[in-house]
Amino acid sequence: METVSGNLASALRIEPGITAIIGSGGKSTLLKALGLELMRAGGRVLLCTTTHMFPVAGVPWDGSSRRLDAAPWKPGAPHALGCTCEACAGLVRGSICQAGVLNPETGKLSSPAEPLDELAQRFDYVLAEADGSKRLPLKAHATWEPVVPAGTANLIWVVGASGLGKPINEAVHRPELFCERCGCELTDIATPERVAQVLNAELRMLNLNNARIMLNQADTLNDPTMADRFEAALGRLIVATSLQG
Repeated sequence: METVSGNLASALRIEPGITAIIGSGGKSTLLKALGLELMRAGGRVLLCTTTHMFPVAGVPWDGSSRRLDAAPWKPGAPHALGCTCEACAGLVRGSICQAGVLNPETGKLSSPAEPLDELAQRFDYVLAEADGSKRLPLKAHATWEPVVPAGTANLIWVVGASGLGKPINEAVHRPELFCERCGCELTDIATPERVAQVLNAELRMLNLNNARIMLNQADTLNDPTMADRFEAALGRLIVATSLQG
């Protein structure tokens, strides 16, 4: 297990192109943190979704109720007068923006009007949140998700450590599917072994064996051995971190 507090792109082996972020327990936080890190390294970065997400605070967009502007913003040209976001504060190099279609009723973005593979020709990195989790730390996937874009170069699967050790019906999005895949009851505990069993079943079912697994919220674990148990049951290396967002 690799524990990181920075250098996410290196730990997750992010290559240029499209990165799909799926799972639960910190996707949006990772989207922004990874985007800013890649921008600081000089990359041209686009943040978006293939489903629905709230706009990423502090990342430039034009605020329209239709298609958002996907033209990169450059440091030194504040996107709003008096803005104090990290980008406008001049702490970064490169460029970053977000794109999508805003629903004024929900305040959420949907997928950009332009196909992601075309956007990827104009940006070094396109980071896309590719499923939902109802803000719960753990989840099971329905048959229609995740919505992974064609040509995806990197797939990051986030797992929220804060759900480990809690009842499944409290910590899991779609708990019935979770229980179906590991043979337990809704009131049972989401042990590291059960979470790993469900994740492995879905990796096979969805043909996503190339996914890189990130255990977020590691600082919330009362029993730090849970992270090691999860990795052992999963049977593959994981990246552990505690992103704040």
